Amino acid sequence: MDDVKFAVERMLESRNLSYVDGPVDIPLDDTFLVDNVQRICICDTEEWVANHDILLFWQVKPLVHVYQLSEEGPCEDLDADSQLSSFSEWMLPAKEFDGMWDSLIYESGLKQRLLKYAASALLFTEKGVDPLLVSWNRIILLHGPPGTGKTSLCKALAQKLSVRFSSRYPHCQLVEVNAHSLFSKWFSESGKLVAKLFQKIQEMVEEDNNLVFVLIDEVESLAAARKAALSGSEPSDSIRVVNALLTQMDKLKSSPNVIIMTTSNITAAIDIAFVDRADIKAYVGPPTLQARYEILRSCFQELLRTGIVYGSQDGDQLILPNYTTLKGILASATTEDSQFHLNIFKHLLEAAEACEGLSGRSLRKLPFLAHAALAHSQCRDATMFLRTMINTINRERSEIPD
Repeated sequence: MDDVKFAVERMLESRNLSYVDGPVDIPLDDTFLVDNVQRICICDTEEWVANHDILLFWQVKPLVHVYQLSEEGPCEDLDADSQLSSFSEWMLPAKEFDGMWDSLIYESGLKQRLLKYAASALLFTEKGVDPLLVSWNRIILLHGPPGTGKTSLCKALAQKLSVRFSSRYPHCQLVEVNAHSLFSKWFSESGKLVAKLFQKIQEMVEEDNNLVFVLIDEVESLAAARKAALSGSEPSDSIRVVNALLTQMDKLKSSPNVIIMTTSNITAAIDIAFVDRADIKAYVGPPTLQARYEILRSCFQELLRTGIVYGSQDGDQLILPNYTTLKGILASATTEDSQFHLNIFKHLLEAAEACEGLSGRSLRKLPFLAHAALAHSQCRDATMFLRTMINTINRERSEIPD
């Protein structure tokens, strides 16, 4: 690994070019890299570029992370009684999540905010900061409407951190809790199932070189507000589940190598004690116009790459501009500019504008639905395809129930 890292650093320094997020071609004349490296990618330059306009290799030494993807896939833990798995486990970084971080597009700063939070949470615990003086729980709560990518963001964050902290934690795991399996058909047993699950997680974090991420999707199903369940003199099973969950999470606070990530579609239904324990509570809403454009741009660029859509008159690959660049192009466009390309850019922006209110999940389905709606499925004209996509957007919006 060290030899690969040194070779990549040497190659990057010799380029003397600016940082741009995206893949870097492996030099064919460097046999060592050709034989040992599958892909090189520059990422997370947004903060530097914002402060420096452009970032050159000689301005800052790049941090090079070398890793190998696990191809094992999820391993499920089956409950003997219910035959439901209480959790699924991935060894990270996993091939299943490769590229997920870069594909997720949100309002500016959200992903960087989560990365910085996680780095601080791990550092404070590792440095022995007294939790009685400075409080933190290593719990993240992402909330917002369905389809905005909250669960995917949690998985991508775990993948990203497993790479960034690989030198400190050579082994990383993602544990995705199956909340439905923790509700027993036997009254009062659900709390015990929660305790049993967290005991397994506790065993994982006892290994000092193991970084564990726990993902609880739709946490409101486990941490339902107790005040809504209070009826009669006996506490309901749901109250026992919440009490068990809070108790077990408090026990994990003493372990420096665990981060709990949760998502919710209905934050009002979550117990206030759980919400209070979350260090960072980030709203993940429908994408903004800029985010919608960037999502559609990435989709359309993929169709251009695969040849499903043809976007050039001279045979060259069309590179679609990002949102900021696009605004400049449209503002300064003259009659001498390529009207063919300008029409494509304008239609893509029009499509993004028409998507207001749609989730990121829905946006990524649109290119497929538009292709399926074409009268001739072999049509590769970019302008016609984008017009069809705009019609598809209008149809999808009209079919959304009130």
